[in-house]
Amino acid sequence: MAILATIDHAQDLQGAPPLLLLGNDQEWSSRSLESVLGPRGFATVRAFTGRQVLELSRTTRADAVVLDLSLPDVSGLDVVRMLREEPNFSSGTPIILLTTGTPTRAQRLEAYRAGAWELLSEPYDVEVLALKLELFVRAKREADRTLESGLLDPHTGLYNARGIARRAREIGGDAARRGASIVCVAFSAKLEGPVASDGEHDVEGLVLHRLSEICRQSARVSDVIGRLGRTEVVVIAPDTTREGAERIVARVRSAMEDTPLEIGGHARALVVHYGMTIAEDFSASSTDVVSMVLRAAGELRDGRRAPDRGVLERAASV
Repeated sequence: MAILATIDHAQDLQGAPPLLLLGNDQEWSSRSLESVLGPRGFATVRAFTGRQVLELSRTTRADAVVLDLSLPDVSGLDVVRMLREEPNFSSGTPIILLTTGTPTRAQRLEAYRAGAWELLSEPYDVEVLALKLELFVRAKREADRTLESGLLDPHTGLYNARGIARRAREIGGDAARRGASIVCVAFSAKLEGPVASDGEHDVEGLVLHRLSEICRQSARVSDVIGRLGRTEVVVIAPDTTREGAERIVARVRSAMEDTPLEIGGHARALVVHYGMTIAEDFSASSTDVVSMVLRAAGELRDGRRAPDRGVLERAASV
């Protein structure tokens, strides 16, 4: 692993030197890139196989990834696909593929569909590559700053704690004026049976990603979905009855538990836990929606301890 920290051009990129993850089994090629990118303010970390690229992507926060299309163990295209599926790999991180020869139109399209931002052929113009990386990194960092200062969780795309609180106040104000109902359902999921970590897969991240996607697909346009904690997701559903609450739980549990999660080539069953609070007439409620969310999280924890309780038993009225 080699780190270059020359910062002649770092003022153009702002902040700490941008970190570039290089995936190439040809050391001379990586050294050649470092010799050009180092003086432009890039720090680099090297990987020599596709698996090393995936491992380093989980332990470093790379601003960009440059991969050789022909890695010795996993093809560059497959690595791109796996990176794009990694829950903790930012979707805004640029990935550039390098290849020998002249790629065909079909190869370029395949690279873009996989999630690469660019496919360059050797001998490539290193000045063009450097300029593209500077442009891509500026865009990525600007997007990161927007997420971090905004209302969205960068890993799931759901509302973060600040976003949940803001949207909860808006929903509560509207429901109080109309005397409408509100349901808050907190979900968490885990793999069924013991989990042995192999160091290659972020199991919690994969489960959270699946749960986030299922909740998003199961929700209505008027519902608010947010990340509560490390592995918890909440759905705030205005104008929802107890029967509607049961349907929300049934949809999420069915979608999660009926489709195993593929981890390391093995299908693993999922178990879903939930807890909820219901205000049938929010104008008469003595609490606010944020407190309902926290109460639903408490019911979720109780549900983990007593998983056989029915949905109505687990629904706390407020």
